[in-house]
Amino acid sequence: MEQKGVQLDRETFSCSICLDLLKDPVAIPCGHSYCMSCIKTHWDGEDQRKIYSCPQCRQAFTPRPVLVKNTMLAALVEQLKKTGLHAAPADHCYAGPEDVACDVCTGRKLKALKSCLQCLVSYCENHLQPHFESTKFKKHKLVEPSEKLQENICSRHDEVMKMFCRTDQQSICSICSVDEHKGHDTVSAAAERTERQRELEVSRQNIQQRIQDREKDVKLLQQEVEAVSRSADKAVEDSKKIFTELIHLIQKRSSDVKQQIRSQQETEVSRVKELQEKLEQEITELKRKDAELKKLSHTEDHNQFLLNYPSLSQLSASTDSSSIDIRPLRYFEDVTAAVSELRDQLQDILREKWTNISLTGTEVDVLLPEPEPEPKTGAGFLRYSHEITLDPNTAHTLLLLSDGNRKAERTSQQQLYPRHPDRFTGWYQVLSKESLTGRCYWEVEWRGGRFGVAVAYKNISRAGGWNECLFGLNDKSWMLYCDTDSYIFWFNKISTRVSGPVSFRVGVYLDHRAGILSFYSVSETMTLLHRVQTTFTQPLYAGLYLYDDGDTAEFCELK
Repeated sequence: MEQKGVQLDRETFSCSICLDLLKDPVAIPCGHSYCMSCIKTHWDGEDQRKIYSCPQCRQAFTPRPVLVKNTMLAALVEQLKKTGLHAAPADHCYAGPEDVACDVCTGRKLKALKSCLQCLVSYCENHLQPHFESTKFKKHKLVEPSEKLQENICSRHDEVMKMFCRTDQQSICSICSVDEHKGHDTVSAAAERTERQRELEVSRQNIQQRIQDREKDVKLLQQEVEAVSRSADKAVEDSKKIFTELIHLIQKRSSDVKQQIRSQQETEVSRVKELQEKLEQEITELKRKDAELKKLSHTEDHNQFLLNYPSLSQLSASTDSSSIDIRPLRYFEDVTAAVSELRDQLQDILREKWTNISLTGTEVDVLLPEPEPEPKTGAGFLRYSHEITLDPNTAHTLLLLSDGNRKAERTSQQQLYPRHPDRFTGWYQVLSKESLTGRCYWEVEWRGGRFGVAVAYKNISRAGGWNECLFGLNDKSWMLYCDTDSYIFWFNKISTRVSGPVSFRVGVYLDHRAGILSFYSVSETMTLLHRVQTTFTQPLYAGLYLYDDGDTAEFCELK
C-alpha cells in the first residue's frame, strides 16, 4: 500500500521564544524544544529565584537543567531546510480564536465553511462535501458557520426546536408543544420566521429611508463646510489686505511725523546757531576791547591816557537776551504726547472692534485644522522634541537608571526597587513616566550588542516572560529591534526586516492623532527606517528593551 506522507509545517520546528526556526535545538525535561540561546537567556532572567520554568507549559525545574543539543532534531531541521517544508494549509485556513472551527477535524482544526441545522455540526470545506454529493443530506439546511448550534436544541427534551410559542415568545420542540405549552398559540418556526421577515422588511425600509434622509443631511452639512471654508478664505484675504492698508497708512503717517520733526529741528537749530554766532562775535569784540582798556590802564603818561580814554571807554550795543528762549528737554514732547495719544486711541478702537471680530468667529471654532505633514529635516523634528524620563516603578530589577532617570543600563546585579504592580518582571524593559499624545519627537542613543526602542499602551502586561509583556509581541506595543548590523520591526508577533544605515542613535516621531509612528537612523543625516500608519486608541509611553549585560540606552537632550 502506498503510504500517505506526513505534512509538517514551519510552526512545528519553530522556537516559541524567537518565533524562528530552531537553532541548536535542545529539549528541556517537560519535552518542549527551544533554541539553546533562547532558553538560556530566559533562564538567566530567573537566576535570582533559582526556579527555572518552561515558557510554554510553565513547569518549574530545580536545579537548573543542563542543556544538551538534540542532534537528531537539529539534523532534521537542517534536512528540512534543504528539502523544503511540506506545504500545509495556509494559516488563514486554520480556525483562530474568533473563528468557528470544523467539528469533524482532528488536531489543528480548519475554519468551518457552513453549519448544518439538521446535523447541528459545523463543517470545513473538505468535510462538507458529503452534503453536496449524497442525496441523504438533500433536505439538510446549511447556514453560515455558527457557534450557537446547540441553542437550537431543547434543554428539557434534547430535541431540535422546530416550533415557536407566540404566547411565551420562545422557540420550542414538538414535545414542548403538547406538554408545558399545551393550549398556547404555537406555529412552526418557519411560519413565525415568515411573519417576522415581513416585519423586518418594513423595518429595513424605514431604516433605508432614514439613511437617505441622513445622507441628504450629510451632503447639506458638507456644502455648509465648503461654504464656511470659502467664506473663511475670503475673510482671511480681505482682512490681510485691510490690515496691510492700515499698516501702510500708519507707516506713511510715521514718515510724515518724522519729516515734520526733522524740518522743525532744522529751523530751530538754524535759529539757535545764528544767535550763537552773534554772541560769539560779541564775545570776541568784548575781549578785544578789554585788552585795549587793560593796555590803557597801564599807560604812565597821563595826557595819553586822557586823550584815548573817551574813544575806548564806549561799548557797542549788546545782543538782546530776551531773544534767547531756552526750553530745556521740552522741544518735541508735545509731538510725542500727540503720537502717544493716537496710539492709545488706536488700541482702544482695536480692542473694541476685536471683541466684535472674536464674537463673529466663535461659531467656526469647531472646525479642526488639517493635520500637519511629517517634518522633512532635523530642525523640523526639533519643533516637536519631547523631554522623556524613565519611570523607576516600571523598570526590571536588572536595569539601573541614572542621569535623572534618562539612562538605563542592563546589569547583573539586582536593584533594590520596591514592589510595584507596574514593574516588568520577565523582560528587561522600562517605560517612560510621561504619556505621549499629539506630535512628539525624541532620540535614543544606545551602546552594546542589541537593544529595542518602543512605544506601548499603559495596560501592557507586566508580570512574567509571556509574549503579552514583551514589546512588539502583542497588540499593545510597537518595537524597533536594533542590532549592530540590522534592524527588525515587531508588532503583534509579526516581524518585518528593515533596511537602512546602522546608527547608535535612533529618532522616533509620533503623531498620535494621525496614527503615524516613524523610526529614523540619526547620524549626520536622518534616514527613515520604518513608518507605521495605524489608529492609536490610548496614550502611548516610550519604552526601552536591553538584551545583554552592559548594554545601555539613553534619551538624548535635544536643543
